[in-house]
Amino acid sequence: MSPAIYQASVWILPVLVAITFHEAAHGYVAWRLGDNTAKDLGRVTFSPFRHVDLWGTIIIPAVLLIFRAPFLFGWAKPVPVNFVNLRNPRRDMVWVAAAGPGVNLLLALASAVLLHLTPMFPPDSGKWIADNLKNSIRINLVLAVFNMLPLPPLDGGRVAVGLLPAPLAIQLARLERVGLLIVILALFVVPMVGREFGYNWNPLIWLLEGPIDALYRFVLTAAGHF
Repeated sequence: MSPAIYQASVWILPVLVAITFHEAAHGYVAWRLGDNTAKDLGRVTFSPFRHVDLWGTIIIPAVLLIFRAPFLFGWAKPVPVNFVNLRNPRRDMVWVAAAGPGVNLLLALASAVLLHLTPMFPPDSGKWIADNLKNSIRINLVLAVFNMLPLPPLDGGRVAVGLLPAPLAIQLARLERVGLLIVILALFVVPMVGREFGYNWNPLIWLLEGPIDALYRFVLTAAGHF
């Protein structure tokens, strides 16, 4: 197996599982809190085919992998949630938003625990399974931290809107229309412009590295690897 094919084979499953469970968690919690929108559309499921987004789940992760980006991330089709239907919209919005990153943290911990079982397999298959689990830890922690940035429409932005006093929450909520553009600029455009001028400008990576590293150490310690 060529190195490129092997790399793809140990990233595809972790990315699909991380992104699918993230979105399904949003829909499930919204359903349990009173909004049936995602449930009625068949989005409260762990089938990746119901959540896959061509760009976010396939193309962007593939490009980042090919060009050896500092970290890999992606997204699925957002699960529709009608916050008006929630029993307590302001409070429940926080739980719905936090569900996705919360599931990613649990998946990272589960993957770290399962790493203990890989010596039971033959060397070649054991290495392949171990690489999948290690990548699962990485991608789930990246998704958890990235999505908790306090900027709408990211999950952290919705959590902040639900927790902040009303005047501040209203101001933050207004950023939702441009929030994704800000993320794209920080992730792709700013580093590209920086390279043109000979500088290493990666504001988003600088912001994410510390929390991801701290969570990585926590997850491995909790799973008994230290």
